[in-house]
Amino acid sequence: MSDSTAASGPVAADARVARLRLVAIVSGLLGTLCFLSLPFLPVSQTTSTVQWPQNGSVNSVTAPLMAHSPQRFTATVPCRLVGDLPADGGILLSTAPAGGEEAGDRALFVRASEDTVDVVSRNRVIVSAPRDAVAAGDCTQLRVVAAPTYVEADFEGIDGAARRVDAEDLRPMVVGVYTDLPSDTVAPEGLDVVVEVDSRFTTEPTALKWAAIVVGLLATAVALWALHGLDQTDGRRSRRFLPRGWFRIRLPDVAVIGTLGVWHFVGGNTSDDGYILSMARAADPAGYMANYYRWYGVPESPFGSPYYDLLTLFSHVSTASPWMRLPALIAAILCWLVISREVLPRLGRAARTTPVVVWSAAAVFLAFWMAFNNGLRPEPVIALGALLTWTSVERAIATRRMLPFAVAVIIASFSLATGPTGLMAVAALIMGLRPVLRTVVVRGREVGSRLALVAPVLASGTMVLISVFGIQSLASVLEAIRVRGAIGPNLNWFEEFVRYYYLMIPTVDGSLSRRLPVLLVMLCLIMVIGTLLRRGKVPGAASGPVWRLVGVVVGTAFFMMFSPTKWTHHFGVYAGIGAAIAALGAMAISASAVRSARNRTVFLGVILVVLALAFAGPNGWWYVSSYGIPWWDKAPSVRGIDAATVLLALAVLTFAYAAWQHLRQDYTGTQAPRTSEGRRRMRTVAAAPIAVVAGLLVVFSLASFAKGVLKQYPAYTVSAGNLSALAGNPCMLADRVLVEPDANDGMLTPLAATPRPDGSIDPAARAAALDAGENTGFSPNGVAPDLSADAVVGDPGAANTTQEPGGGPSVNTGESAGTGGGRGTEGVNSSTVALPFGLDPATTPVLGSFFVGPQREANLETGWYRLPENRETHPLLVISAAGRIGRYDADGLYKYGQEVVVEFGRATGGPNADPVGAPVTPFDIGPAPTWRNLRVDMKDVPADADVMRIRVDDGDLTPDQWAAITPPRAPELVTLQELVGSEAPVLLDWAVSLQFPCQRPFSHYAGVAELPEFRILPDRPLAVSATSTWQSYESGGPLGWIETAQRARTIPSYLRHDWNRDWGSIEAYTPLGTYQVDPPTPAQVTTATATRWGWWKPEGPILVTDPEA
Repeated sequence: MSDSTAASGPVAADARVARLRLVAIVSGLLGTLCFLSLPFLPVSQTTSTVQWPQNGSVNSVTAPLMAHSPQRFTATVPCRLVGDLPADGGILLSTAPAGGEEAGDRALFVRASEDTVDVVSRNRVIVSAPRDAVAAGDCTQLRVVAAPTYVEADFEGIDGAARRVDAEDLRPMVVGVYTDLPSDTVAPEGLDVVVEVDSRFTTEPTALKWAAIVVGLLATAVALWALHGLDQTDGRRSRRFLPRGWFRIRLPDVAVIGTLGVWHFVGGNTSDDGYILSMARAADPAGYMANYYRWYGVPESPFGSPYYDLLTLFSHVSTASPWMRLPALIAAILCWLVISREVLPRLGRAARTTPVVVWSAAAVFLAFWMAFNNGLRPEPVIALGALLTWTSVERAIATRRMLPFAVAVIIASFSLATGPTGLMAVAALIMGLRPVLRTVVVRGREVGSRLALVAPVLASGTMVLISVFGIQSLASVLEAIRVRGAIGPNLNWFEEFVRYYYLMIPTVDGSLSRRLPVLLVMLCLIMVIGTLLRRGKVPGAASGPVWRLVGVVVGTAFFMMFSPTKWTHHFGVYAGIGAAIAALGAMAISASAVRSARNRTVFLGVILVVLALAFAGPNGWWYVSSYGIPWWDKAPSVRGIDAATVLLALAVLTFAYAAWQHLRQDYTGTQAPRTSEGRRRMRTVAAAPIAVVAGLLVVFSLASFAKGVLKQYPAYTVSAGNLSALAGNPCMLADRVLVEPDANDGMLTPLAATPRPDGSIDPAARAAALDAGENTGFSPNGVAPDLSADAVVGDPGAANTTQEPGGGPSVNTGESAGTGGGRGTEGVNSSTVALPFGLDPATTPVLGSFFVGPQREANLETGWYRLPENRETHPLLVISAAGRIGRYDADGLYKYGQEVVVEFGRATGGPNADPVGAPVTPFDIGPAPTWRNLRVDMKDVPADADVMRIRVDDGDLTPDQWAAITPPRAPELVTLQELVGSEAPVLLDWAVSLQFPCQRPFSHYAGVAELPEFRILPDRPLAVSATSTWQSYESGGPLGWIETAQRARTIPSYLRHDWNRDWGSIEAYTPLGTYQVDPPTPAQVTTATATRWGWWKPEGPILVTDPEA
């Protein structure tokens, strides 16, 4: 039946209803059309180019591209400039410095040797010409073009010296324009290089697009107003928006909100907090929300907005962790209020009034939230959006009105835009679709048009396109999707089991705090579905809402199959709906077990199995959140007895008792209580395990972090950082990490050395002091040539790792910059060992026991060194060492290696001293055998000692067992904040950014990035297995152009009061140059604007590097 023939009855004939009907249809369709047009309407793109030479100078310039490769590179070079290069060869022109990481594989070079001039792009020779012919004037100019589908070069004037290579993978990486031409060379006529930067994502809405957005919003608002008017024609009074008693505080509210408040400051954070914070902070200067660490800086669209945009606004006020995580805390409080005031009452009177049901929901909600949602990830907002969508749909069904459903559509669509797990909210819409369609049919007949009821809903649903396409065009969003899919991770729907596999392996992503709430909700879901199938309803609960709630959970599990990543942090969306399922589970078990002691015992046994499965995982938390936490790296145990084993044994005994009850039941019968009070008490006892177990997990987590604070004090913990931020010191870990600004400044003075008039020490005296005692088998070059660190086996399923399931353990290698050994400049004691940490070989001697050939025993005793008088300003003794050295780990367990100890004494005159106290084994955080800094806490130095020396004993003849040292030092340390400050651009690895909120992430605009001056990394296992691989060249990350354009040097650093901890590391960057004296400077980027329609694409797609190539 058409809309025109459907009109019937007095309501449809009313003139006011007719006007409302017309307004709803016209404004609803207008709003829908405006929103649907947004992907295709034009945007204003900021185009950018880099031209060289700049300011009449041929000095090299830097211009790293976020997309790595430009749209087009063109160069015209007068051939006579070849004569200005060194006779043995040099670089006439290149897009990266020759000394950069894999520069030949990535960049374009116009390179002159003694015999030829070659044009090479990504190590493929495009064309060559004889150098003498080029220099003699046979060639007028060299023309080079690198385009998306070809690279061509032509030495004009030389026959046979022109070639075009058709290929889609030869566009070079551009990090700048470099040359070996002398700096005083006057830029000649005809020298011209143009880099057309891929800035397709730096866009903003045009006036036409803004008009469509504004008209669409106004039209939708009018349509919803008209829909409200049509709803009111049913003759019933409108319900209160918030029912009476909504703000009345109850005991569960105090417990939940109080726990959330405490956890906000003392609890662990989530893996992606730093990732998202850097994205939010970099969005403003960039002009769009880029994926900062991967995928060539493509926008997050179609997901992320408007939540990430809200975080950008928050970062303008402060970047401190408690402030940035405030949206998650607000979402948590709102979630609980919605659960207790809207969801539980909708499920039925028993759900609202039975204390054990309410407490079950509260405990499971807290268990979920504390484990998954105390951070910046979008799951907290999506969990709230799913709850609000479900309650809005339920209100639409209960009132038989369409405005609540339109509101539900708005909430669901924006929840989906926030993240792909927002499909949970879409599942809530789908579950309520049948009764809502019935309302459309019935009410449409009454008001005279079904379209009038549907059009405002369509406008509400398409409004979300503002978030997706408000800034970006359709073509740019499709390109972003293509790039992410090409690089991955991108798992198939049938690999969804991997998510649950990751949950059940002993890693931080499968920690007990994450396992238990998920397993409890799965158990409750099974109980509820079983009860529904057996009885048709859960006793005491409304059947329709229960079925729809179950459908949301099942639908979400189905939709999550199509998420390209399978990480466990996605389970955080179940926090709200899962709490409601737990409440239903409590109701289901209380109804099932009230008459049967056997059923109660079986359920208790199942709960114990769930507990055992959970406690088989570690009490792990991400990065610094694990500091001081008991059992952070292993399953909980007491005196070597695993808690999981004990719980499993208890479960077996419980099942045995249930079997005995089952055998007796035929003779004793059921023993249900005869009074209502007895039955109520029995229902409470039967359902209590859910609340008790989840509540104990909450208490266990709080106690773990309380113990962590006590164990670590006065060292750093997340709670110490948060409370410090609350007190006005927001820099978190940057105020606790101490660094050596110059490792050469803290060298201890040899006791036998005589200072010069200016106070300095003769380097020869330092060299003599290093082996002034006994020396057998130690030599200046006794260091292995390759100091590659031992490999790290990555945890499967760890967030933001590049490991694919089914590929076995992920073995990752790597070490801190400059610590990998090799050969360098000859030093003060004739050593040619490459020194780490910026140590000057002219003043730093080296001795090591490494020996090529038959091994021999080696021993070294250095001379005595004077200790600093002021130990408070020199809190550490530091020895830069390499090799395999015996040490005590953070748990106090000894790890085998060659013995290095520090001995103390009191000077007795001349070079001699009397020993004082016991030798001290320095802290060694590794990794072996690379260079690292052994350290001794000055508090472990005897109070009456004024000198120290080092003794090294290498009695192991195994070739890889050796040790090498440099002289000791007692540096004056400064905080990382004092060294780096808040203005210098920094590459903050995604794992650390939240802990360094005062450091400024490097910015990017119009496709060109800013070179960072420093990089801050997490602890080595996390750095080599996650952050460095995720941000790599192959992944389209910033490390691709950073390591090509710059050289890194590790700065010695230590965590205050926690000297034996690998907190991470900090590296300083130096731009790589050429033969020119002056280092390259940032290029001046020429920008303009161009209007692009939604389907416009640049000349070529982003070049995705094949990792296998």
